[in-house]
Amino acid sequence: MSADSSDGDRRRSPRTPVTLLVQYRFDTLEDFVAEYATNLSPGGMFLQARKPPPVGSLLYVQFSLKDGSKLIEGLARVVREVAAGGGSGPPGMGLEFVQFDEPSLALIRQICEGRAR
Repeated sequence: MSADSSDGDRRRSPRTPVTLLVQYRFDTLEDFVAEYATNLSPGGMFLQARKPPPVGSLLYVQFSLKDGSKLIEGLARVVREVAAGGGSGPPGMGLEFVQFDEPSLALIRQICEGRAR
């Protein structure tokens, strides 16, 4: 997963540009960290982060719809890191969703389909 379009052929789903505040934590942190997602798909997302966890790390992520009515949460794996100055976009990490319940995945698909229109 990549933040730029040069890796588009490796993606299972097209990315939808978003600005979502996402909270996450991983095994070395007890508290949640909040970062912004810049794109989203049914299979993953890209989160801006100055110091992302190492590739392979599992993160518990959660975010809400803009109206706050629904919480989307699950496990994601860091599959790519982008260092500051290391590409055309912001520093951060590509995440692959590995364990989300069906209602959360349905909401993610709904967000992506709604933005594509």
